[in-house]
Amino acid sequence: MAKLHFRYGAMGCGKTMQLLQVAFNYEERGHKVCVIKPKTDTKNGVKLLTRIGPERETDLCFGKEVNLYDVISQAFPHVACVLVDEAQFLTPKQADELMLVAVKLNIPVIAYGLRLNFRQDDGGFEGATRLLQIAHNIEELKTICECGKKATVNTRFLNGKLVTTGPDILIDDGTTDIQYRALCQDCFNKYKEKNKKFGA
Repeated sequence: MAKLHFRYGAMGCGKTMQLLQVAFNYEERGHKVCVIKPKTDTKNGVKLLTRIGPERETDLCFGKEVNLYDVISQAFPHVACVLVDEAQFLTPKQADELMLVAVKLNIPVIAYGLRLNFRQDDGGFEGATRLLQIAHNIEELKTICECGKKATVNTRFLNGKLVTTGPDILIDDGTTDIQYRALCQDCFNKYKEKNKKFGA
């Protein structure tokens, strides 16, 4: 039986780069893969882009209404692996459908995504939560904070200031500088204290 894998990490840990490397490894050996991502991730259209250059078009860019088991079983039944980018944006139902792809179709599924959103104080991403509950294999991909320690906290900065409220998806309107950074817990706390000090 194939397995459902969830590989998570903070922003900038190389999730998409690793996905592209896995796809390359399969294809170099003559195997087909199916690379998919949710439409919720709008920043690059149907493409997967990495911070260091490599990119690839997806085989499927899907909405929340799509039944992934049905689509993969009908359109991609003979692939060697299904690779999912931005898996935190899956619906819980779609995470369950990927489990069926692994178990019923015997196709390994490797999903890459964030574990938590930037707010830190709610349930996080429902897709990631469901994957953490059901995946056969869970692996953390590591990256470092600006201070050099291990980064575990996803953060959003607006015009240089840390923010901990707002929607999961924030569209750049050209008037606000939006940055996402991966920080260690200590640096995250320091930025929060700095905001309090200046009445932010």
